[in-house]
Amino acid sequence: MARFDLSEPELAAYRPDVPEPDDFDIFWRETLASSRAVDAAVRRAPVDTGLELVDVEDVVFPGFAGDPVRAWLVLPHAAEAPLPAVVEFVGYGRGRGLPFERLHWPVAGFAQLIVDTRGQGSTWGTGGSTPDPHGAGPAASGFLTRGIEDPATHYYRRVFTDAARAVDAVRTMPEIDAGRVAVTGNSQGGAIAIAAAGLSEDLVAALPTAPILSHMRRTVGLTDTDPHAEIARYLSVHRGADEQVFRTLSYLDGVNFARRATAPALFGAGLMDTVAPPSGVYAAANHWRGGAEVVAYPWNGHEGGEGVHWQRQLAWLRARMDAAAAAAGAGNFRTTIAP
Repeated sequence: MARFDLSEPELAAYRPDVPEPDDFDIFWRETLASSRAVDAAVRRAPVDTGLELVDVEDVVFPGFAGDPVRAWLVLPHAAEAPLPAVVEFVGYGRGRGLPFERLHWPVAGFAQLIVDTRGQGSTWGTGGSTPDPHGAGPAASGFLTRGIEDPATHYYRRVFTDAARAVDAVRTMPEIDAGRVAVTGNSQGGAIAIAAAGLSEDLVAALPTAPILSHMRRTVGLTDTDPHAEIARYLSVHRGADEQVFRTLSYLDGVNFARRATAPALFGAGLMDTVAPPSGVYAAANHWRGGAEVVAYPWNGHEGGEGVHWQRQLAWLRARMDAAAAAAGAGNFRTTIAP
């Protein structure tokens, strides 16, 4: 692994002109409106995990077109509501897994909603349980070219709608303070968090780490690493389809969601990352409407800062949750354990 992208000073100033379709807002407004119009309830069922310090529920909420999407709700045991919440999206090819695999946010005092990714969960990890009932045309292996012929049929239109609906769902829960919700994720999860931030109002924060799917006119072909390489492989067969493909991708590009995201953001980036090239990460961060900070790890690839970065995320998010609580007259956000 060697340096292949822009230098740190170049990245810090990198704010490219990323094309945006004229009907981007109309497309997403109509997509969300049609999905929100489906009359379906959020369903919750307790799960006995054997854990004593957290309470877990299996959640099913309506996503794109009302399709059922599964998630784990993990709450600090005996915590006094209302709680600040972190909605977490997962990496490429994995599903929500098992609820005891990701306890870092609830043991720090947050409610955590771990969202399954439709149609995924069979590449690595411990599985997923949300099907994708919608078909698509010819595609390369993986998910990035499914429905690539048109933004209306693209796979990530459904995934990003699911993400916005996950934020809607967690805000309906009585244990959650609807005014103190953040989104986070790594890799694909980071891309989904960016979309959720661009499609949702009044979030407290967004914490995307090593997000894929930003500034795709540059990142596709910049490296030969999946998943962006899926698009290059598709174009190597569908010669001359470049304009059509990149038009579809412009409706899904993280930079275009970043321009609409009003919550502050903390990004993480490995400067030797061939999966999520740093120029794509910085392009999204430097266009972020609500203001963004990037924590760079100069000698790391897609693993980024790992636990070191989460420590920074925790301190940064706590400060913003405290500020949101104070602004609402609720005092400090820290979780109170009932006697």
